[in-house]
Amino acid sequence: MRVDGTPYRTVWMQGGTVHLIDQNRLPFDFRVVQCAGHRATAEAIRDMTVRGAPAIGAAAAFALAQAFGEAPSADPWPYARAARTFIEATRPTARDLFYGTGRVWNAAQDHAHPDAVVQAAADAAYALAEESVEHCRRIGEHGAARIEDGARVLTHCNAGWLATVDYGTALAPIYAAVSAGKQLQVWVDETRPRAQGARLTAWELGAEGVAHAVIADNAAAFLMSRGEVDLVIVGADRIAANGDVVNKVGTLAKAVCAREFGVPFYVAAPPSTFDVSVPDGSAVTIEERHPDEVHFQTGPDEGGMMRRIRVTSPGSSARNPAFDVTPARLVTAYVTESGVYQAGALPPGVYPAADR
Repeated sequence: MRVDGTPYRTVWMQGGTVHLIDQNRLPFDFRVVQCAGHRATAEAIRDMTVRGAPAIGAAAAFALAQAFGEAPSADPWPYARAARTFIEATRPTARDLFYGTGRVWNAAQDHAHPDAVVQAAADAAYALAEESVEHCRRIGEHGAARIEDGARVLTHCNAGWLATVDYGTALAPIYAAVSAGKQLQVWVDETRPRAQGARLTAWELGAEGVAHAVIADNAAAFLMSRGEVDLVIVGADRIAANGDVVNKVGTLAKAVCAREFGVPFYVAAPPSTFDVSVPDGSAVTIEERHPDEVHFQTGPDEGGMMRRIRVTSPGSSARNPAFDVTPARLVTAYVTESGVYQAGALPPGVYPAADR
């Protein structure tokens, strides 16, 4: 995608340095962060400088490749093993993170010479990123066929190109549909507490000239009840073997409302997000983040200075589960790189091989 006419990816590695678009500063300030080592890249995952399952997966793959490059050449494995543990501890829910580290680790294990190990790790990380881009492009093609001209589409969180290496998951069909000449209206859930919809999805859609409006999270059901939503499309952080979808908290509420009002509910995800090692959503660790994300919001004041202000009652406690689980029975279909499938009908090729 392009920012002010310049093509960008969300994450890339050049000369051993990982480059990341700083999503914590968007949409008010566009910056690229440079992470010279694996610990800096891992911390960027932890503090959500980079976010979105496929983007996290690519960043994690690059981070482990960095670690192999940093490791003592005589025996890189103890250092790399500790680095992998550190990287994987940053965000426990997104499947793509573990898929990324697993791909790099397995590629490195196929070689004995230290130089070959380092090169294999880097090659695997680059290949994963390129594969992710192609998967998302195909998701866009398949999903666009389900979006009619004039459709009003509801999204939750950010599943655009910022959440992937490029193109996006849930937004990829929207971009493809608009590119094909369809006129759409996108309802953008604000997605509290970090407002990824209001800040990131809205920024993306505005840059691409897609008609959209930000809505309060709890306005979605009202719009559905009035017949103002034709379909819902979301991304996913992990999809269990039975089709349960783990995604940004609030997704479950949208799915329940969509079922109540007869609105199709689609989940767009690449194969790296499917996890056949867990039987259902109850087996997935749900990350709970710091309550300050609920208590405080950050944005520019009238003079353009970034300010952090409290928006909850002083003295109140808060809980901050980052994800919830949507049962497979509430999902109309899954939009993948190989097509659109109902739960239970996903072909075996959609699921990646085990990475451990």
